Amino acid sequence: MGELLRNSASFSTISNGFGCRYQSCSQRRSRNNACYRCSHSCYGGLAGKTYRRRVVQCKLNLVSMLVHQCVWFGCSQTKMSRMNLQFELNRIDKGVNVPKMVASIESEMVFEDDDENSLIQKGREEFGLDSLDQNLPPWGNLVVDQKMDFEPRNVAQPSTSSNRKDTVNDCKVHLLEERNKEELSRRILLLSRSNKVRSALEFFRSMTLSDLQPSAHACNSLLSCLLRNELLDDALRTFELMKTNEIITGHTYSLILKAIADTQGCDAALDMFVELEGDSEQKKGFDVIVYNTAISICGRLNNWVETERLWRRIQENGYIGTRITYSLLVSIFVRCNQNELAVDAYNEMVQNGLEPRDDTMHAMISACIKEERWDLALSIFQKMLNDGLKPNPVACNALINSLGKAGEVKVAFKIYDIMKSLGHTPDAFTWNSLLGALYRANRHADALHLFERIREKSSLVNVHLYNTALMSCQKLGSWDRALQLLWQIEASGLLVSTASYNLVIGACETARKPKVALQVYDHMIHQKCVSDTFTHLSLIRSCIWGSLWAEVEEILDRVPPNVSLYNAVIHGMCLRGKVESAKKLYLRMRKSGLKPDGKTRALMLQNLRKDQLKVKRLSYRRR
Repeated sequence: MGELLRNSASFSTISNGFGCRYQSCSQRRSRNNACYRCSHSCYGGLAGKTYRRRVVQCKLNLVSMLVHQCVWFGCSQTKMSRMNLQFELNRIDKGVNVPKMVASIESEMVFEDDDENSLIQKGREEFGLDSLDQNLPPWGNLVVDQKMDFEPRNVAQPSTSSNRKDTVNDCKVHLLEERNKEELSRRILLLSRSNKVRSALEFFRSMTLSDLQPSAHACNSLLSCLLRNELLDDALRTFELMKTNEIITGHTYSLILKAIADTQGCDAALDMFVELEGDSEQKKGFDVIVYNTAISICGRLNNWVETERLWRRIQENGYIGTRITYSLLVSIFVRCNQNELAVDAYNEMVQNGLEPRDDTMHAMISACIKEERWDLALSIFQKMLNDGLKPNPVACNALINSLGKAGEVKVAFKIYDIMKSLGHTPDAFTWNSLLGALYRANRHADALHLFERIREKSSLVNVHLYNTALMSCQKLGSWDRALQLLWQIEASGLLVSTASYNLVIGACETARKPKVALQVYDHMIHQKCVSDTFTHLSLIRSCIWGSLWAEVEEILDRVPPNVSLYNAVIHGMCLRGKVESAKKLYLRMRKSGLKPDGKTRALMLQNLRKDQLKVKRLSYRRR
C-alpha cells in the first residue's frame, strides 16, 4: 500500500473495521532518484475513535498519489521513538485513497482536532492526481518500479492469501493506545466470534507484549477461532502463551485435547492428557470438564480400562461428576459390555442427585437386562414414564423379553400395553418375547392362541415365531397342530430349518406317534434338509416306544457311528427288556471305538449280574 520514504521505519494503521500495515521491503538510491517497493496487508479490526479526527503536526508530510493503481505515501524524516497510526481510508475522485486520519505518536507529538472535510480538501489541493508528473513530492523525482509483486485491492475487503497459515504467522504487533484490559479483551472476543483470525491474534500478541493480560474468556474464544480455521500450530503457540501467563482454564485444556484427538489421533491426545495431569503446576487448571473430555476421547477408542481409571481419578481428586460425566461412563461401559460398571456409575449418579438423560436410561435398561437385573430395569422404565419421557421400542422390547425370562408374564404384558399406548408398533421381536414368556410359564395353550392372533393381524410372522409355537406343540404333544404349522411354513415360502422339523418330530415323539415321526423324517430328507443328532435321537426314542426295532437298526446303519445314539438305543433296549439285543449293540459299540457313558455301563453291569444269578440258580436246582 505504501511506505515512509527516506525513512526505513515501518508502521501499522488501524481504523474503524479496517487496518493496514506498511513496511519498506527494499531501497535503492541513486544520484537523482530513489525507488521503493512496498509490502502490504489488510486485516479486519475493531472500531476506534470514530468521532474525533486528529492530525499530526511534527514535520510529518503525507503524500498520497495513484501510481499504477497503487497508493504511495511519502514523509520527511522525523525523529520518532514509537508510533501508532490509526486511520480510515476514503475513496475520492479517480479511485484515489485519501486518509481520514486518527494518528497518535507517543513522543514529540502534538495533536489537534480538525474537521474531516478540510482534511480531504487539503489533500486535494496539495496533491493533484491527474498525472504522475504533477505535484511530485518535495524530495525529488520518484521512480516507480513497474514490477510490483502485489495486485491492487480494495481496502474495504480483507486480504486473503493462498496459504492462510503463512498469513497468520506473519502477523505483527503494534502499540496500543487503549490500555483498558477489559475493552481489549472484548475486542479479541468479538473478533474471534466474527472469525477475524489475524486481527484477533494481533490484538492478543500486542496485549501480551504490552504486559496487558487478556481475560481467559477472550483467550479461549481466540483459541476456538484458530482451531475452527484449522490453524493448529498457532493454537498451540497461543496455548503455550496462555500457560506462561497463567490464564488457562479447564475449557482451554478441553479445546486443545479435542483438537489433538481430531488431528493427531486419540492416543496422542491421551498421552498429552497424562503428561498434563502429571504436572502439578498445569494440573491446577484442571476441572471435571477436562476429565469429561478425556473420557469422551477414551470412548472413541472403546477403552473402558482408561475410562474407569479416569473415573476413579475424579473421585480421588474430590471432583463431583456432572451429568455428562456419568452419561459418558454409562455409554462407554455398556458399549464395551461392562454392564456391572455401568450399573455402578448410574447408582453413583443417582446418589449425587443428578437426573439422568433419556439416552442414559435407555442404555441402563439394556445393561440391567444383560445383568439380569430386571427389577432395576423396570424401575428405570417407570422413572422415564414419570418424567414424561418416551421409552423407545428397543427398550420396551428388551424389558418385555427380560420379564418373560424372569417368569413375570403379567408385568411383561403390561409393558406391552404401555408400548402400544406410546404409539410404538410391535415387531417380530415383541411377539417372540411374549410367546417366549408364555412358553416359559408353561402356558402353552395361551401361546398357541396368541400365535393365531399374531398370524391374523400381522404380516411379520417369521420362522422364529413358528418355531416358538412348535415348541408349545411339542410340550402339549399336539402333533396334528404341529403338522399344520409345518405345512403353513412351507406354503408361506419361508425356509424351513432343521430345528422346525426336529420340533415336529419331537411333538410326534411326545404323542407316541413313531410312524408319523418317520414320515416327517422322510419328508425332511426329500426336501434336502440336513438332519442332525437331535433329529436321530428323537426318531430313535419314538421307534423304541413303538417297538420298531428294525427301524432303529436302519437308522443306526444310515448315520455315522455316534456315541449318543448308541447310548440312547442301549438304554431303550434295557428298559424294554431287550437285554440280549442291548449286549450285542454294546459289543458293536466298543468295536467301533466308542466309549459308553456311565449310565450305559451301569445298565450293562446290572444285567450281567442278573444273568450270573440265573446261572447259579439253575446249577443249584440241577444238583
